[in-house]
Amino acid sequence: MAKALMGHLNNDVRTASVLAVENSRLRRRVGDLESLVLRLQAENDRLAAAARDELKVEDLQPA
Repeated sequence: MAKALMGHLNNDVRTASVLAVENSRLRRRVGDLESLVLRLQAENDRLAAAARDELKVEDLQPA
């Protein structure tokens, strides 16, 4: 049974290399997406603050 299970696993060096390249590509993509999320959060915070400031100014103006 153990031989059958071990034979089922692919020990091909090329496959490991392909997986390493794919893993590296995915890690880089995750890093890019994390950077994008941080940039969008900062932009959202800036826009929300500007909207709050605009509402405060409108509240102070006479009707």
